[in-house]
Amino acid sequence: MATLYCLTNEEIKEYLVLEKDFQAKIVYSFLNKGVTDFSLMTSLPKAIRERISKDHPSALSSKVIRRSESDSALKLAVELEDGAIVECVRLSDGNGRYTACLSSQVGCAMGCAFCRTGTMGLLRNLKAGEIVEELIHLEKEGEHITHIVFMGMGEPLANFTEVMKAITYIHREDGINISYRRITISTCGLVPGIKRLAELHLPVRLAVSLVAANDDVRSSVMPVNTRFPLSELKKALILFQHRNEKRITLEYCMLGGINTTEKAAKSLAKFCKGLEVLVNLIPWNPVDVLPFSSPSDAEVRKFTSTLKSLNINYSIRREKGRSADAACGQLASETMGKKE
Repeated sequence: MATLYCLTNEEIKEYLVLEKDFQAKIVYSFLNKGVTDFSLMTSLPKAIRERISKDHPSALSSKVIRRSESDSALKLAVELEDGAIVECVRLSDGNGRYTACLSSQVGCAMGCAFCRTGTMGLLRNLKAGEIVEELIHLEKEGEHITHIVFMGMGEPLANFTEVMKAITYIHREDGINISYRRITISTCGLVPGIKRLAELHLPVRLAVSLVAANDDVRSSVMPVNTRFPLSELKKALILFQHRNEKRITLEYCMLGGINTTEKAAKSLAKFCKGLEVLVNLIPWNPVDVLPFSSPSDAEVRKFTSTLKSLNINYSIRREKGRSADAACGQLASETMGKKE
């Protein structure tokens, strides 16, 4: 079955062969409450429910094939209609805030050397409805999602149209109704996408995976930097901030012995000048197949001491979900026809 999420009421009516416009509105309402079994959409006449249920056991085009949970993180492997598999994560802060970390692509073409997803290559973009279904699957696990981050598999700004369509749908007051301000888009630094996002004037939050504020170092671990070097990236971030007046998060994955020196900290401080940013320090999460190491506690202390002396606003993300391979940089799956 094709996904019903992100369809208009007219498209729902046509797909399900409904007679009345209000019947499509009923289906839309139930879908956004997480009801995906047509037999449970009790506002529809029984005959219609039975007819649709016979052809469509579920309103979802995807299904969960595996779940793992630890450290306040829940990871789901979701098999799509064509057999491709993506992963999504629910994170808890312990205070009633539940964040859905959603994937936007099956795999990723960006090739960041420190990221497990980057080892997969790119199979395809997700459709907007498939992205929304990730959220629905996470909601079905029993906790109401309050925030969304596009930090799962894939580069969101490389699938710009479908990601924006999903975000607009998720925001609708008559639907899932999650505020734009509670949605964060993370990018490796696709400058054209950042500029397009700035033009939309949507009050979504932006996070940028910086990793290094030196072109040579950044290019060695992030191929995107050879296309859009730091000078171009900074201009795009200044434009975004001018249009949206929002603080930007710079995600700084700390790679032991590579980007954790005093010189690296000073370069980072220089890049931050003229921007309102929070530097989110993320000690690298181990991935067996990748040749990096997490920084030592001494490296982290020295790096943060330098940032503090330079008046840089920073936080340290102590990753949840490492033992479930659900932390940043650890998402990956078989992409077609295989279940891990």
